[in-house]
Amino acid sequence: MPPSPDPAAALLRLLATMARLRDPAGGCPWDQVQDFTTIAPYTIEEAYEVADAVGRDDRPALQDELGDLLFQVVYHARMAEEEGAFSFADVAETIHRKMVSRHPHVFGDATARSAEQQTSAWEAQKAQERAARAETGTLAGLPAGLPALTRAAKLTRRAARVGFDWPDAAAVLDKLEEEAAELRAELPGADPARLKDEVGDLFFVLANLARKLDLDPEDCLRGANAKFERRFNAVEQRLARQGLSPADAGLEAMEAEWQAVKATERGAA
Repeated sequence: MPPSPDPAAALLRLLATMARLRDPAGGCPWDQVQDFTTIAPYTIEEAYEVADAVGRDDRPALQDELGDLLFQVVYHARMAEEEGAFSFADVAETIHRKMVSRHPHVFGDATARSAEQQTSAWEAQKAQERAARAETGTLAGLPAGLPALTRAAKLTRRAARVGFDWPDAAAVLDKLEEEAAELRAELPGADPARLKDEVGDLFFVLANLARKLDLDPEDCLRGANAKFERRFNAVEQRLARQGLSPADAGLEAMEAEWQAVKATERGAA
């Protein structure tokens, strides 16, 4: 690993780059017209790309993607500084103080905590912070912009803390079957609003099932997406060796190839 640059100097260069891009006189025309609303989707996208690099265990990509995510933080902070709200230094100082406050067993004289105790203490402190912001209620403070499956798991985790929860995963599976039956009952009429409601209920229960099994629902679905992509690509390759496209082959042939791909994967495992 080559020597790393001085972190303070590197950060100052990045802040200066951002200021130059936003400079009304001679900056980048695209960057000059952006605002918080237009940049926020890029921030979310970059966070997902960090997660993807982690999932692929790709350290060079992770370095690159972390830089892109840091740039998003710098971008928002620069826009806030331009309107006199806060600066990047304020952002850094705020998170520094928050971390010190939330870890009194490290930075203060509190007794040592296990990972489980720290999680409980962290949640209790966040609840106090929400109360100080006048955010009342068990479910207060969960961002609406979270991915829907993640937010569903967080909502029900909050509710579970006050006793509103299924007793075990088997009970959630029973609820899943109930919701599937309700969706099936709606199929003959196929009213879009009713179908949307019932499919939403199914997703919500599935998010709960993942939570009860100590699984991340987003991670579960990412894995399923990757598996489908891998297997479908293999189906296309097998068909191509026969001189066929998926559309030419038809559903029956594609299903046969799909089962063959599954069998090959299981045999390899």
